[in-house]
Amino acid sequence: MSTTAESRAVAAPEPRAGADRPAGLAGAGALARLLAPIRTHLAVCAVLSALSAGAGVVPYIAVAEIARIMLDGAPGAHTAVWTWVGIGAAGAGAWLLLLVQSSRVGHYADAAILHDLRVRIVRHLGALPLGWFRASGSGRVKRAMTGDLEEMHEVIAHALGQLTGAVAVTAAGVGYLLSVDVRMALVVLGVLGLTAVCHRVSMRSMTTHMDRLTAADARISAAGVEYADGIQVVKAFGAGGRVLRRFDEAVDEHTRAFAAWVSEVRYSSAASRLFGSEMAVLTAVAAAGAALVARGALGTADLVAFLVVAVGLPNSILPAVTASQGVRKGRMGAANIERLLSHPPLPEPERPRTPVGHSVEFDRVAFSYDGVTDAVADVSAVCRPGRVTAIVGPSGAGKTTLAGLLPRFYDVTGGAVRIGGADVRSIPSRRLLALMSLVFQDVVLLRDSVAENIRIGRPGASDEEVRRAAAAACVHDVIERLPDGYGTVLDASGGGLSGGERQRLTIARAILSEAPIVVLDEATAALDADSEAAVQDALAALAVGKTVIVIAHRLHTIAGADQILVLDGGRLAERGRHEELLANGGPYARMWAAQEGVPA
Repeated sequence: MSTTAESRAVAAPEPRAGADRPAGLAGAGALARLLAPIRTHLAVCAVLSALSAGAGVVPYIAVAEIARIMLDGAPGAHTAVWTWVGIGAAGAGAWLLLLVQSSRVGHYADAAILHDLRVRIVRHLGALPLGWFRASGSGRVKRAMTGDLEEMHEVIAHALGQLTGAVAVTAAGVGYLLSVDVRMALVVLGVLGLTAVCHRVSMRSMTTHMDRLTAADARISAAGVEYADGIQVVKAFGAGGRVLRRFDEAVDEHTRAFAAWVSEVRYSSAASRLFGSEMAVLTAVAAAGAALVARGALGTADLVAFLVVAVGLPNSILPAVTASQGVRKGRMGAANIERLLSHPPLPEPERPRTPVGHSVEFDRVAFSYDGVTDAVADVSAVCRPGRVTAIVGPSGAGKTTLAGLLPRFYDVTGGAVRIGGADVRSIPSRRLLALMSLVFQDVVLLRDSVAENIRIGRPGASDEEVRRAAAAACVHDVIERLPDGYGTVLDASGGGLSGGERQRLTIARAILSEAPIVVLDEATAALDADSEAAVQDALAALAVGKTVIVIAHRLHTIAGADQILVLDGGRLAERGRHEELLANGGPYARMWAAQEGVPA
């Protein structure tokens, strides 16, 4: 099958690595879409919160009615007073019971949906192209799994109840006040209306300012991590001023962003707090009520009702102000999560193929990170089982990029990569990754025992097999010297192991996996001369019957390779064995002369 025809038969490549769908797809309505599975629970929670808040107004109304009865001095007042006492007590009991039930339903829904979202995110991350993680880093994942979900938690567990409660309190309180005196009720509504208008004005550009503050926070975090991670270099070369300058600039930007927001909303925010305070309501009610009482248009008992009920409304409504801000943040968090979930996963083949053998073929392969400039262009080569193929070239030549196309860290933008005659895009991803063992420059160790870190290569391996793999990788004696031997728990940095020793652990994984294809990207770069020689012997034994691809800068480590591919500028400059390439006097011969200090 031709390259063009085969490319049509398999999944189409991504347009470029790390690209996201347009923000609009994950913006409007993201919160509603993500919360759709618990819509019924949220409705029940809202109803219970409203009923609870309404019941919470009843004791205040009871107090107001008791005051009116006692001031009027009507016959049968004693019985009426105790009736309202009972009504007030029942309202308080209903408030507490409904509040507990509302909180229970809300937190249950919160726990359920956040669990589901975390599972969705993790499973989606597992389906994304591996190159996405290199482009995006861990910061985006951390933000989604912690900050963004926390913002949604505030909406589900707290803000929803506060908002519905505020509406219910306002409706119940104002409804009662309207029944007492319409004119005075309109005064109270006027104060509350001014509060709402001022709050709306103060929050009009919250999203813009929050975006700027979030970006500044990210810069502060990045500068702080940079300083901590590079503390050795900073102290050794006195570069602290430069790093701290970036930190100071990030802090200054955060200060400017916050100051700009405060400057814009200082008057509207102050007015919102003023009109929404108990003092404002009390002043308005007292002034209007005194004027009406003086004219004989309002009874003293009715004024007392307003002083009891109306003055308490702000305390019940103010939490809704904080809740509205929480909803805005929750929407932003939901948009970020949906944007992550909308990133297209690694395309799986509609008609899976099974490789016949384990030869690797690069057929006129091309790849571009940005869709414009090719990092790899028109590279063709065949890597056969039982042979070692080395890929060399100057920095930036495309060596690691070419090797990363084999496990589909990225999909080719031209040509095809095949294993056993099957395009890698036509092989299910789990099956594809099971065919190869990858050892790269960046060592990744789990927070687990040494044995389990090696056993990642083959989870079902016995302890003896783990030990044999470690011995083949020349790290067994090092492990035996650790406090708990193979049971020693390592952290992500490898604990007390040196860089070369950590690298040898990853080589032990490759040996243990028994995968038919082995990709080594600068696997021996961190080893000392003695360990390097021993590991080269181990890798030679590892290559028996397997397809081995080695990326190297130190050319003497691959001098015995069966085939050497020399890349330059993303293109295949030359190929052959070590002796042949030296005789050609081309790029390889010049690199060899430069490294070995001999004339070209």
